Amino acid sequence: MDLILLDLSILFKALMLGLVEGVTEFLPISSTGHLIIVGDLLHFNDDKGKVFEIVIQLASILAVCWEYRKKLLQTVLALTQQPLTNQAGRQSNALKFVINLLIAFLPAALLGLAFHDAIKTYLFSPLTVAVALIVGGFAILYIENIASKASVSHIRSLTSHTDHMTKKQALQIGFAQSLALFPGVSRAGATILGGMVFGLSRQTATEFSFFLAIPIMFAATGYDLLKSWKLLSANDLAMFAIGFVAAFISALLVIKMLLRFVATHDFKVFAWYRIIFGVIVLLYFWI
Repeated sequence: MDLILLDLSILFKALMLGLVEGVTEFLPISSTGHLIIVGDLLHFNDDKGKVFEIVIQLASILAVCWEYRKKLLQTVLALTQQPLTNQAGRQSNALKFVINLLIAFLPAALLGLAFHDAIKTYLFSPLTVAVALIVGGFAILYIENIASKASVSHIRSLTSHTDHMTKKQALQIGFAQSLALFPGVSRAGATILGGMVFGLSRQTATEFSFFLAIPIMFAATGYDLLKSWKLLSANDLAMFAIGFVAAFISALLVIKMLLRFVATHDFKVFAWYRIIFGVIVLLYFWI
């Protein structure tokens, strides 16, 4: 009986963490921060828990790939098929899109590779996450206030499609994404708000954030899995499966909802959520 209860407890934790990952990964509220805090509360923050987080993050990436499978397939076909006269423009856009993704990917990838172990050792704690949540919340409010005061002519001049981005914008967003190496900052928040600061429309910045998640998260999870491969066990298959499915489905739903949300709303609600949640976490762990 005790063994059954223990198994159910672990499966419940897997379900909860899978949902937390899927819901928070693409919102500007920091999935890593929430996983650290919830994992700490559930006492599921040991080495196996950290490997589990890697697996459910992989599920979130695959949710993006599924949602944008048509765009990704069209890009691959445009780059690999023999170019025709009437397809030259499509191939040029596909190549430009991939180059921009690569440019935006490199800053965080190189800095993450250089400081990965130090970040994992010294910054992954509920207190550092709480501070980052609060500071990030005020940063969102500041950027949104600037955006709300922008003139109509400025809004019309914003880049309105990912295919129209410049290499400079891609590099700027890449450096903005690097801020998310600090747990609690939010990769989605850094790239979306960074995109808005550097001339993208809200919808374009959000979509590019989704696309940019694919290479950076595949690289991060692949690197972590290689380092933690020995901790994987067939006995944990049920736990990984439940977390993976929960993260995939919830991430897919959030992606669809966020795209509809940004069409008519700003991100101030997420800013206030970050600030309130960060204060609660600070008080909880301080006391």
